[in-house]
Amino acid sequence: MRLQRFAVSAVTVLGLAVATVDGARGQRLARAGQSPDHGAAIARARQIADSLFEAQGLPGLSVAVGMGGQVVWTEGFGYADVENRVPVTPLTRMRIGSVSKSVTSAALAQLYEEGRLDLDAEVQQYVPTFPRKRWPVTVREVAGHIAGIRHYRGNENESAVRYPTVLSGLKIFEDDSLLFEPGTRYSYSSYGWNLLSAVVEGASGQPFLTYMREHVFEPLGLRSMVAEHTDSIIDWRSTFYERTRDGVLVRAPYVDNSYKWAGGGFVSNTEDMVRYGMDWLDASFLKPETAVLFFTSQTLRDGDETGYGMGWFSATDAQGKKIVWHTGGSVGGRAVLVLIPDEDIVVAMLSNAGWAPMSRDNGLKVAAPFRAMR
Repeated sequence: MRLQRFAVSAVTVLGLAVATVDGARGQRLARAGQSPDHGAAIARARQIADSLFEAQGLPGLSVAVGMGGQVVWTEGFGYADVENRVPVTPLTRMRIGSVSKSVTSAALAQLYEEGRLDLDAEVQQYVPTFPRKRWPVTVREVAGHIAGIRHYRGNENESAVRYPTVLSGLKIFEDDSLLFEPGTRYSYSSYGWNLLSAVVEGASGQPFLTYMREHVFEPLGLRSMVAEHTDSIIDWRSTFYERTRDGVLVRAPYVDNSYKWAGGGFVSNTEDMVRYGMDWLDASFLKPETAVLFFTSQTLRDGDETGYGMGWFSATDAQGKKIVWHTGGSVGGRAVLVLIPDEDIVVAMLSNAGWAPMSRDNGLKVAAPFRAMR
């Protein structure tokens, strides 16, 4: 059981202890572990995050760090809603973009462990209505972006169309030809992960979002992680922003992400993202060998590694440590989730700015002070 400790604070917001700092850019709210061992690391990480926030002119930024199975720091910078001066807090939900693929990978991993999903089966075994292509396409190939399914064209990612079901969203691309023979190239595809949500439905016998709620979010206690329905009130959801060519801050265009829940349609706060990442490092959620399978880079037919497993990028850092991560880009939002398995450290960062540099390297910069404690 994970226990959250709260820093000594000046105010309490809805029962949540927070520490506030007033500055020219607005309020900053924090929630952090009380351990004195973490104090110096948190202070240094705060400087790194604050520098990023200031240098990029972000409306809002949220950061969380987990270490040793415990969330040790969460903090918000700037505003969730600039016009109404609503500060970012540890509760603020933002778009996690393609980090949704890492979240969806939990469903694939569970169904695989239960023997209900064959990763090397053709997708039509689970989605019989998906048109057959020139070459067979397997679940594993789709999950690793080596199936040849296309990505967005033009401004398709700004869709405002409501799709009532996962299968209806596949209509956007299902009749298109593959870009190449599966297994011969790597080509990133959010649409491929939309297809995988239909695979989850076929393998589980449940609607995708129902499966995610009942088998991932609720069992893991991820209360802030939900599909961003446009017709629902979602507590603590931020406003989303873009910049004009002249650098003027504007509200992001209205979008409906119902066509891509699995590929980029979830919202969350950073604390739940960190908890989710820690659950991948915790053998009580998935078998260790399953996590290794999904983290491990796929290999093309010519022997080249892609650097992408199934829902996770992976690489080795200069110290020889395994790094696993995913970034996310949305209309009006950016995200990154970084796992350092050997050191049991997880970092999540979210911004409600479409230009925010939520990269693996920036995530590692925030992680560095905590890594130095090891």
